[in-house]
Amino acid sequence: METPKTILVVEDEKALCDAIMDFLTRENFSPIAARNGREGVELALSRHPDLILLDLVMPEMDGMTALKKIREDAWGANVPVIILTNLSPTDEKLVESIITFKPAHYLVKSDWKLRDVVKKINETLKLPSS
Repeated sequence: METPKTILVVEDEKALCDAIMDFLTRENFSPIAARNGREGVELALSRHPDLILLDLVMPEMDGMTALKKIREDAWGANVPVIILTNLSPTDEKLVESIITFKPAHYLVKSDWKLRDVVKKINETLKLPSS
């Protein structure tokens, strides 16, 4: 059997982070959690997860700053990132950052269920859907 894919979940909302971690574990992923952008960058660059699920509005370091720092690393330049946030991508600066740092997907939390997020993870990692 194949080794489970590691998913880094960068989310400061504890209840949501725990729910995502639990759901990913049940879907046979190996999730690791970061509670803010700074911790997310450290874990990403030290653990090299297969995919990063990234919130944008967080303490210590916001998600776009974290993504910029991850993208500056040779490994991080190509790691798939799915942004999962409450922010609609309407702000011009945010849109420019999305174009620059190329997340695989930009999902607004209120529009998605966890099952749909897992489908996007499977699609991004080219895994069969469960």
